[in-house]
Order: sequence, then structure tokens, then C-alpha cells
Amino acid sequence: MTAETSQTLDRGLRVLKLLADTDHGLTVTELSTKLGVNRTVVYRLLATLEQHALVRRDLGGRARVGLGVLRLGRQVHPLVREAALPALRSLAEDIGATAHLTLVDGTEALAVAVVEPTWTDYHVAYRTGFRHPLDRGAAGRAILAARQNLITDPGYALTHGELEAGASGAAAPLVGVTGLEGSVGVVMLADSVPERVGPRVVDAAREVADALR
Repeated sequence: MTAETSQTLDRGLRVLKLLADTDHGLTVTELSTKLGVNRTVVYRLLATLEQHALVRRDLGGRARVGLGVLRLGRQVHPLVREAALPALRSLAEDIGATAHLTLVDGTEALAVAVVEPTWTDYHVAYRTGFRHPLDRGAAGRAILAARQNLITDPGYALTHGELEAGASGAAAPLVGVTGLEGSVGVVMLADSVPERVGPRVVDAAREVADALR
């Protein structure tokens, strides 16, 4: 800790991170052990976080992340979308296909930004807010591959007909963006994805990751 930082705030944020990493919640004793502080400090931290709905405690006394965190999270999407749009526009115009930024939302993939090309006669309609299982579609598959450390060169996922009949997709995961799982991809009406598209999607994902760091 430096003179410019708050020890209490640091501990509170560490509590939130610990709770976010568990599906079953943590007891005061468990939090005390993990933080290296006494139980009284943990009680005070939890009470403060509960007042802001960032933490809730169940009947058994286990602390879990509260719904207030979700409300904060919803405000992140517009910021992420704004940062990603330049790279998505360039990708859509270059490839002539609908480009999208997809983030993990629970067990689903959620499209948070979509850009359609302006010069094509037709393209796939892919809307912001569209959800699909992570294990279907190039966007979700790229995210899962990165999560499992399966993404190697060339670093992108390809699919055909998994979300929409006749449509093919290519997506590359966002790499090096702390606290954010996502991918950048394109979807097009084609039997297969042209060879140049995969590397171009990887470049766009890199551009978006740089903008979000």
C-alpha cells in the first residue's frame, strides 16, 4: 500500500474479487483467513458492502456477490461498445460482412456492439443484445478456446450454420483485457469463410483489446 491508496477500500475490493471467484459464497472466517485480517474487520467490510447491495448474506451466513454488482456491470457495456466501434467499422467495411463484439454474460455469449457494412447488397442482420450459448457460433467458441488455452496460431474460430442456416462466422478472442472475456468476429452469408478473413479478425480483436486496456 502507498500513501495515496486506501487500505479499507483495497480490502473491500479484495472481498468482492474473492466472492466473485466462488459459486458457493464465503463465510466470515474464510474471508478473514484469505484476507489476513481479523473477523471484526471482515464484518465491517461486509456490512458496508451490503448497504450498497454489492454483497448479500444467505441464511447460513455465507457472503455472496450482490445484485448491485450487476447494475454496475450494465454501465460497462456502453463504454466497451464505444471503444470497440472504430475497429468494428473498419473490419465490417474491409470484409463486407457484419462485425460484432461479443462478451460473456453468465453462461451465454452476448453481442454488445454490431456494425454492418455500408457497401454490400446484402448482409446478415445481427443485432446488439443477441444471445446464444457459448458452445455455439464462432464468437462463443473463440471465447471458450481462449478460456481453455486452446487458441494457438492462427488464433481464430470458424463455424458454419450453427446459429443461422447458410451463415458462416469467424471470431478471435480478446486477449490481455483484465476482467473481460470476449471476442471480435464477423458473420456472413457464405458456405465457408474466405482465407483472408480469419487473420483480419485476429487483427481487429487485437485493436479492440488495445483500446480497452
